[in-house]
Amino acid sequence: MSPTFSSLRYYNYRLWFGGALVANVGTWMQRVAQDWLVLTELTDESGVAVGITTALQFGPVLFLSAWAGVLADRLDRRKLLAATQAAQAVLAFGLGALVLSGHAQLWQVYVFAGLLGCVSAIDGPVRNTFVAELVPREKLSNAVGLNSASFNTARLLGPGIAGLLIAWVGSGWVFLLNGVTFAATILALTRMRSTELHRMPVVPRAKGQIREGIAYVRGRSDILVIMVVIGVVSTFGLNFQLTSAVMARTEFGKGAGEYGFLGSILAIGSLTGALLAARRERPRVRLVIGAAFAFGVTSGVMALMPTYWSYALACIPVGLASLTMMTAANTTIQLTTDPAMRGRVMALYMMVFLGATPIGSPIVGWVAEEFGARWAIGIGSISALLVATGAALWAARSWHVTVRYHVLSRPHLEVRHPEPETPDGAHEPGARAEAARRLRTQEASDRSSAA
Repeated sequence: MSPTFSSLRYYNYRLWFGGALVANVGTWMQRVAQDWLVLTELTDESGVAVGITTALQFGPVLFLSAWAGVLADRLDRRKLLAATQAAQAVLAFGLGALVLSGHAQLWQVYVFAGLLGCVSAIDGPVRNTFVAELVPREKLSNAVGLNSASFNTARLLGPGIAGLLIAWVGSGWVFLLNGVTFAATILALTRMRSTELHRMPVVPRAKGQIREGIAYVRGRSDILVIMVVIGVVSTFGLNFQLTSAVMARTEFGKGAGEYGFLGSILAIGSLTGALLAARRERPRVRLVIGAAFAFGVTSGVMALMPTYWSYALACIPVGLASLTMMTAANTTIQLTTDPAMRGRVMALYMMVFLGATPIGSPIVGWVAEEFGARWAIGIGSISALLVATGAALWAARSWHVTVRYHVLSRPHLEVRHPEPETPDGAHEPGARAEAARRLRTQEASDRSSAA
């Protein structure tokens, strides 16, 4: 089997991959249908209303993610995922029934978006950490990359299917179909072989566990750099649902089908980035920073494209850069975090990654209405360039990183840090410190046992 797809040799992961792919297609269909419903049927092409809807869908992450991370470290992740998938299905059926009845109003869509956001806030940290139970540790990077490939294959298929279904039968049926797709994930979870799961430590109930997770992250400069970069780019740059909808409608005068097609084109680049990530054994913080800078450049070029088709083509490198940044950040954090803390750390990461959306979406929507859709993309480009440059300069000074470029020899790009690599393979300064701490703890335990 190709190294790119090596995690698929594990039975439990194959089940998860297939079920998640089906459910993700439905999720992307609903996202497109929801935004199009708000933009064209419930408002007079209001970018602010779309931004508020998006903010309500992702806002609960700010308030619930830390608690969800504690649940991910305490409870059976497979059972918890089955519950969150079932809840999302019920909400999709409810919204679909409301729209098909002809009585849907904007405030009702806001309510459903908020409820879905609450469920998703709990689902996210559990979903991210559950992957570590499906494959051995040495395959975790590959599994995370393939998860991203599944998600972006769905992004490739979902918007296009949604655009066609909206034009043929309307948004209501898209919501109902999304509800059906969650059955695939629930079935996959129930059919897994418990004996083949790679169980992570279960943390007993205790006081101060959220504070413990925050303290852990504060002591890891590499994770803090990742979170700052991801937070800024996510706030102002990763608003494709909003910016693509406004660009398609107001700049190019296109309909639902063309809007859905833009999402599929963006996913071509994202899928490429995911497959490349699946081959990458050990991502670095510098890859996150470099990808954020590339996102700033490519999204700036996309904002300047004069026609619909040139804009669509420019979406491909934007998708590649954004997916590379997100996958590198996710994998780096998971591979260098203590397994007993992973749920809480990933919850804090999800809080920064998705929780920034409620702040950024209304701002980007306001910019689109006041200054035009191109500037809504432009502020994301400028923000990404500034935060990537700032992070690189800070890392070079604080971590004493030296960068050299060799024209005639390989590797062309050489990045060095004076501290040696730790036994567990961690390379970033914060990760090295954590690895050293774990090593000292283990040595102390061994001495105690010997005594």
